[in-house]
Amino acid sequence: MLLKPNVKLDKITDITVEMLEKRNITALLLDVDNTLSTHHGMVLCEGLEDWLQKMQNKGIKLLILSNSKKKRVEPFANKINLDFISLGLKPLFTGFERGIKRLGVSKKNVAIVGDQIFTDTLGGNFCGITTILLTPIKPETSARFKFKRKLEKIVFKIYKIKTTKE
Repeated sequence: MLLKPNVKLDKITDITVEMLEKRNITALLLDVDNTLSTHHGMVLCEGLEDWLQKMQNKGIKLLILSNSKKKRVEPFANKINLDFISLGLKPLFTGFERGIKRLGVSKKNVAIVGDQIFTDTLGGNFCGITTILLTPIKPETSARFKFKRKLEKIVFKIYKIKTTKE
């Protein structure tokens, strides 16, 4: 079940403090592309600034964990005033472990939030943390991503993954 997320939601702002408290989650590792903004975009998704403020006001620790290079991640992270790890090598556990250590919390209190089963969900499950899969903000156009999204559709059917309302 390494490919099945613990939670499937439409967008980042569907994650509530109450949902996290129910699962004893006190820290989030956040993907950037198609999770907080469009792929390689700098425009924040709708409601993100308010959501970030709400999470931080409730003591939820936030860290960006991205496979993108520093030159992509750093300006975005600075824009929203968050610490980050670039070249996270997801789904390998190394980036997840570095992020958990930097957040200073136990694995049982961390969730990864991202839009891809084969990086965010697989890596989070492999690392033993809660996984929250989001619907991508905007479909990618490259052949590589189109192929990955087709494979994800098969995983959705096999595991009967459905978007929930928490």
